[in-house]
Amino acid sequence: MILVNVCRQILGGVFIASLVSSTALPALAADNLTIFDWSGYEDPAFHPAYTAKHGTEPDFSFFGDEEEAFQKLRSGFKADLAHPCSQSVAKWREAGLIEPLDTSKLTYWNDTDPGIVAMKGLMTTPDGKAWLLPFEWGNTVLTYRTDTVKPEEISSLKAFADPKFKDRVSIGDNVDDAYALASLATGVKDWTTMTDEQFKQASDFLREVHKNVRLYWTDNTDLSQAIASGEVDLAWAWNETATTLQTDGVPAAIKKDTVEGLSTWVCGYVRLKGAAASEDQQYDFLNAITDPAITSYMVESWGYGHANARGMAQVDPKILADKGYADVSKFLDNTLFQAPMPMELRQKMIAEFEKIKAGY
Repeated sequence: MILVNVCRQILGGVFIASLVSSTALPALAADNLTIFDWSGYEDPAFHPAYTAKHGTEPDFSFFGDEEEAFQKLRSGFKADLAHPCSQSVAKWREAGLIEPLDTSKLTYWNDTDPGIVAMKGLMTTPDGKAWLLPFEWGNTVLTYRTDTVKPEEISSLKAFADPKFKDRVSIGDNVDDAYALASLATGVKDWTTMTDEQFKQASDFLREVHKNVRLYWTDNTDLSQAIASGEVDLAWAWNETATTLQTDGVPAAIKKDTVEGLSTWVCGYVRLKGAAASEDQQYDFLNAITDPAITSYMVESWGYGHANARGMAQVDPKILADKGYADVSKFLDNTLFQAPMPMELRQKMIAEFEKIKAGY
């Protein structure tokens, strides 16, 4: 879409110049807002106020995981906004990829859930600058087919490495989710303090899981299709997966009460350096996606929590309970929070995970 727009502008400019070469031309309008995002978040129901105001949808470009996004941005890929998660914001900031936010232009900034605001190093830095506008939060959790897997078989996350599930398992092609699973399964609840020995134990666990993996999924569509077809019975997946499968009548569920717990993450939007779209367009989108009017849709249709606490308070209590968010203040209980980690550790995880997937 961006290329098409550019070509149209170039061709249009040549045509006009050939007709009125002696006339000064007005400046071309700014490019349409371009967002670098996870697949699925282009859903118009997430930003209706933006579309109503601008009369068009933003352009979207997609990444499979945040390391891919990071490398692409460092190589010169241009967009206006991007959608990283908690563990990546510091890395993107230190690499000079993002701009600080002007919170005075964020209508719902002060409605951000207090639990998210309290997460050290997530939204702001000690100098008072704000970098991330939280959008959604959720879990990576054991997800399974209820017609082929018995709950008692999966009381522990160690089930992912159980030989009985050989060729029936899927985990994300995502280093953060993979090591969140491995950390929990080996007894680590805070990966920011992971020792070399704990890292080895987590990596060894992932090697055992690899023996059972049928599919390393990259987006919810691939995983949902694999579970719906019966190709995969046990997955380490986001809340969205079970929600969409249940809507389609597939016998699937999540199990949050494993012995080791689950992983929790927070994601949001950042402003990228070198943005072409106007600041007004950028902040109109940021305000649209944090509008409490979209909260119920996010919870009910995607299974995620919205970062706007006022919006969450307005959701039908029955829906919140059904999605596991009856007590929002406790969403970090018995969980590994995917917090920013030391850069050296993250690089070790990235390198080791590639070896594991290759069978080494």
